[in-house]
Amino acid sequence: MRSPVFVLLALLSAVVVNAHFQLAFPPPRGVFDEDNEPHLCDGYTSVASNRTDFPLSGGFFSLNSEHPQWTAGVTLSTKANPTSFDDFSLVNTFFQVNGEGAFCIPLDLKSSNFTGLQDGQNVTIEIVFSGGDGQLYQCADVTLRNNFNISSSVSCTNATGSSNKPSGAIVRSSSSVPAIAAVMAVVSMALLA
Repeated sequence: MRSPVFVLLALLSAVVVNAHFQLAFPPPRGVFDEDNEPHLCDGYTSVASNRTDFPLSGGFFSLNSEHPQWTAGVTLSTKANPTSFDDFSLVNTFFQVNGEGAFCIPLDLKSSNFTGLQDGQNVTIEIVFSGGDGQLYQCADVTLRNNFNISSSVSCTNATGSSNKPSGAIVRSSSSVPAIAAVMAVVSMALLA
């Protein structure tokens, strides 16, 4: 008979190995690399040479979650080539979602806490994600556009039975990503409780 500790460790290992997320839109900097996901921009340190146009108003991002319950937030950098978490600031409050699969989350930068954004500006959007086993990061390099509509060929669907709800963690855009990571750690502990 196997010990309960061995069985628990085996189950936890399976969860850690299989629990990730993949940013689908806007397109991420590079091909998903689960080994680098805990690093800034999934380990991709250079800005994409082909930035995607992204609307200042009425935008969204889509991702695939392999966690049944998760918390996410959006940070943004206006630097030409952001290289550290300190280069990013929070756009909106973190939110919690129940469900695995594809999700489409509204991202209206014009009505966000982030100010000074303008048409033609190059920015990097970073999705900060936690399924309870640590923070994961993926980035998309975009050019902001007024009066731009995302193509209807870009999928915007949510997994069946999902629900979005605010996490209650409010952090203003002047906060740095290390402070955001602290908020995510608290939210992660709450998810595990």
